[in-house]
Amino acid sequence: PRTKWQQTLVTKAFLLNILNPKLTIFFLAFLPQFVESGSSSPSLQLLSLSAVFMLMTFAVFAVYGLLADTFRTAVIESARVQAWLRRGFAGAFAGLGAQLALSGRDA
Repeated sequence: PRTKWQQTLVTKAFLLNILNPKLTIFFLAFLPQFVESGSSSPSLQLLSLSAVFMLMTFAVFAVYGLLADTFRTAVIESARVQAWLRRGFAGAFAGLGAQLALSGRDA
């Protein structure tokens, strides 16, 4: 069962994608050039091209989501990775602080 937070997130994502004008412009401007000019049912052909596009997009985003979940789990649940991340950030901030401290004030 989904939590209230997950349901809100899914609803927002759905509305964002449905109301996105770029997607509508893509379907109206790009896909019609792949419809055969002598086709008996151009609307059906356009709908099938749109369906193929949406299925491919869904598959790609599903893979992205699964990979993101796998990496998130690996990073959050690993004390070793967390320690290396903390050290890396500390080193980066120390380097930036040293650079700032040693930079000349040429005004």
